[in-house]
Amino acid sequence: MSPLHVVILAAGQGSRMKSALPKVLHPVAGKPMLHHVVDTAKQLGAEQIHTVIGHGAERVRESLDDGSVTWVLQEEQLGTGHAVAQALPGLPEDARVLVLYGDVPLIASTTLEAMVRDLDEQTLALLTVDLDNPHGYGRIVRDADDNVREIVEQKDASAEQQAIHEVNTGILAVSARHLKSWLPTLSNRNAQGEYYLTDIIALAVEQGMGVTVSQPLTAFEVQGVNNRLQLAELERWYQRQQAERLMTEGASLADPARVDVRGELTIGNDLWIDVNVVFEGRVHLGSNVTIGPGCVIKDASIADGTDIKANSVIEGAVIGKNAQIGPFARLRPGTELAANTKVGNFVETKKAIVGEGSKINHLSYVGDASLGRNVNVGAGTITCNYDGVNKYRTVLGDGVFVGSNTSLVAPVTVAAEATIGAGSTITRDVADNELAVARGRQRNIAGWEKPKKA
Repeated sequence: MSPLHVVILAAGQGSRMKSALPKVLHPVAGKPMLHHVVDTAKQLGAEQIHTVIGHGAERVRESLDDGSVTWVLQEEQLGTGHAVAQALPGLPEDARVLVLYGDVPLIASTTLEAMVRDLDEQTLALLTVDLDNPHGYGRIVRDADDNVREIVEQKDASAEQQAIHEVNTGILAVSARHLKSWLPTLSNRNAQGEYYLTDIIALAVEQGMGVTVSQPLTAFEVQGVNNRLQLAELERWYQRQQAERLMTEGASLADPARVDVRGELTIGNDLWIDVNVVFEGRVHLGSNVTIGPGCVIKDASIADGTDIKANSVIEGAVIGKNAQIGPFARLRPGTELAANTKVGNFVETKKAIVGEGSKINHLSYVGDASLGRNVNVGAGTITCNYDGVNKYRTVLGDGVFVGSNTSLVAPVTVAAEATIGAGSTITRDVADNELAVARGRQRNIAGWEKPKKA
């Protein structure tokens, strides 16, 4: 079969977005719309992805500067036919060409696979959709035998044609050889003064080619974004699909309308997810995980039986079985919690390796640290890991007890079963089973008079 090349049109200004950000970079589910389309093209196994850019070209290019696409500049925006024509020099004669749009982010790869599966030199594949309100869309005009004859844009359509509910999605596929023959012949003699890609349908019919028509499972797949209202509609539809997937895979959601997935989320069975929980990046949740309201979890792996209480933020962390986290805990990148650990309210960790059964219960900061098994860190403890230039590590051995309001000035090691007295500032290593107390001697001054205002 001839190679598949994808042309993505992403040159539009998007003036109705009222934004300095190029339209195709506005996010759906935390990812720019254009990136959604590029990822779908990759799933199709496209040999090359040609992305046509114009307004904000440099910014669009910088957003995806990984070599996955070939950039094509459309210096003047003269219509969709003109945009595709800019990509012609990079299209091999024998290629099958699929045209997609950078502001139509949620088209399913399965829809496109079915569309191009049987495409050959003598056919043009067209994706259409039936809309209750077709206003603004090009109408699919068929002949008496129900064959597609042409596409007529809204502004050029007669009253009879405007009554048609089957509309053009803009997505089509045809051989590069035909595109190279047809596109130079297009005319801009129409209501908008543009070169319409849709005019090639009539050319295909005139040359006796077959026009095969398919439709998506839902109109949301082919909904384009022209303003922030439409962007929000797509976001909510996408999130509803994610919520339904989670529920079918074994999660109970307190409210399916108040969980957002902005990345890849995989789960086990029997989860409970409360309201206003946001997942970002790549997240895995084991079985019997409970997540309280208001949590944000990003790029994390959370093992079976873990209980994450309300308003906790977890990023770049690996959490073992049956851990307890929060409420109001913040686990920063590099945190690794073993099984049966506890990180309590208003605790922050970063690059902290916490051994099995250890606890950091209240109001503490533990960064650049390694904790052994069954360590207890008292309230108000901090690891002083930064001297203004370099970071240093704190090591707490198995069974260490750290009293409340302790400062551990790194680099420092507290060996197994040692105890740190409350209110200490520890600057030297502590050996096994030692008690370390490092605080100023208390003085009580009799007859003290409180200061008075002048």
